[in-house]
Amino acid sequence: MNIQIFGTKKSQDTKKAERFFKERGIKFQSVDLAAKGLSKRELESVIRAAGSLEAVLDEKTKEQDAYLLIKYLDDGAKFEKLLENPLVLKQPIVRNGQQATVGYQPEIWKKWE
Repeated sequence: MNIQIFGTKKSQDTKKAERFFKERGIKFQSVDLAAKGLSKRELESVIRAAGSLEAVLDEKTKEQDAYLLIKYLDDGAKFEKLLENPLVLKQPIVRNGQQATVGYQPEIWKKWE
């Protein structure tokens, strides 16, 4: 298993995800979305796994201006704006190879063990 957890230090769900994997002795790599964001390929992989671009957006984000801008842009521009504003993504994003989840989803992570 090659687990990557994308989130921020202030996100409670990100902390819970890290605890989930620590308790099971599963090594993971933490990536701070505020500092590093996601690469183009990583974001494409996450959107593919989530099913749609809208499924990865966090409507409760503190970055409401960026969220509203992205929500109402045409589809071609949404992706690029998401790369520029990774804090509008639901957290945590947990990747395991080509698989990915958005938000706190321990029931899916258990299947990866």
